Amino acid sequence: MNDAPARRLLLVNGPNLNLLGTREPEVYGAATLADVVALVERTADELGYAVSAVQSNHEGVLIDAIHDARGTCAGIVINPGGLTHTSVALRDALTGVAIPFAEVHVSDVHAREEFRHFSYLTDVAALTVVGEGVDGYARAVRELVAQLESR
Repeated sequence: MNDAPARRLLLVNGPNLNLLGTREPEVYGAATLADVVALVERTADELGYAVSAVQSNHEGVLIDAIHDARGTCAGIVINPGGLTHTSVALRDALTGVAIPFAEVHVSDVHAREEFRHFSYLTDVAALTVVGEGVDGYARAVRELVAQLESR
């Protein structure tokens, strides 16, 4: 596989996503973060892409990873967790590096508490996938790669 920047994706998972599989399984399901990473890696590999993955409960770590993706990754798949609704800094990092990105949410944020209905990322994302469980990550990879390759 060619690991050149044009064939690499960054997978970013934000706060509390390390608890997938145990946190509110009735909302988020039984799949773990390791399952998500494996799914994304498998899906990307089928399309000829490599994946670098990061998860942190600390906003600055996520921003640093996004900055580091500049020049090394063609696209980003991000589930920002609760930062979706609060972080202008995360939005600024994503727009600042100018790497196309897919926003993913395991649950249907629009069917949950009202504060979850707003995202600082949706209007600048290449695509947004919500409410498809962890399978939404695979869809995000496929659609993002399709957009990248149509350029």
